[in-house]
Amino acid sequence: MTKLTICQYPDAALSTPCMPVTTFNAELSTLADNLYETMKAAPGVGITAAHCGIFLRLVVLDLAELGGRRNFVNPEILSHSEEMMTHVEGSVSMPGFTDELQRPRRVTVRYQTLDGTPTEEALEGFPAICMQHEIDQLDGIFWLKRLSRLKRDRLVKRFEKADR
Repeated sequence: MTKLTICQYPDAALSTPCMPVTTFNAELSTLADNLYETMKAAPGVGITAAHCGIFLRLVVLDLAELGGRRNFVNPEILSHSEEMMTHVEGSVSMPGFTDELQRPRRVTVRYQTLDGTPTEEALEGFPAICMQHEIDQLDGIFWLKRLSRLKRDRLVKRFEKADR
């Protein structure tokens, strides 16, 4: 496995929508393994290929609630609950900076496995939050865009100060 380079905010790659995966082969599995190693070293609990400048719709999560590592190819949200949940979010592309966001508590997602098998699954709580966060990233929506303008501006100023 190879540790990949994570794009750091405000890299334009973090605003780039990803293309669907169309080829399910050993290269895709290797990419998922490399993303997993990169995520664990960051450290983080979720990562997309986009975080590493690879614009394919691939998510890797490592959550106890999901039984550990899971790979999601071409994930999409089919439905979400009206009930919302507040949770602290951050990104491997902006380490050390977090803020609270509200997202639907439950989602139903459709995705493919690394071998292309179509799957649907209901997620609730933290796994649902993580999946929504990562799908946003696949769509070129960095998590900061979900904050109010005031919260986003404050966080970016803190980030820029820390970067000096």
